[in-house]
Amino acid sequence: MRITIREGRKEDLPRVLELIRELAEFEKASKQVSLTVEMMEKDGFGTDPLFGFYVAGNDHGKIPGMALYYYRYSTWKGKTLFLEDIIVSRPERGNGIGKALFERVIQKAQEEDCQRMSWQVLNWNEPAINFYKNYGAHIGDEWLNFDLYKDQLDKFHR
Repeated sequence: MRITIREGRKEDLPRVLELIRELAEFEKASKQVSLTVEMMEKDGFGTDPLFGFYVAGNDHGKIPGMALYYYRYSTWKGKTLFLEDIIVSRPERGNGIGKALFERVIQKAQEEDCQRMSWQVLNWNEPAINFYKNYGAHIGDEWLNFDLYKDQLDKFHR
């Protein structure tokens, strides 16, 4: 099967959201997805897009995978491309789709003269960890991740 990687378009968003829900189910967090196609359209295709994405297409005209990224700025390194997620539908795994998407995101980081590319992997996702190790990726163990979610943000008052 031939795989093509292209930039995502608005009309891809319903399928992208399906893939996001599939990932959330795999990570046993399906109830945590509150994202909508409308939110993604506003945030990804408005006047100041917050993210970009690539989709993988196959010979059957389907989208079996996607990679979503955005930019951060490091006070030590400068422009950083952050890979939020690579998602490949379970039946399509093992066909080189994740590799093709990952390498396209690396190429994007090169094109944009990024000083670093970063991403996260759940500590129990051994296949993903081993996949990234094959690229010589640095696996950090020094930093802890913190989040304030919307309900916590809404409780904040000065």
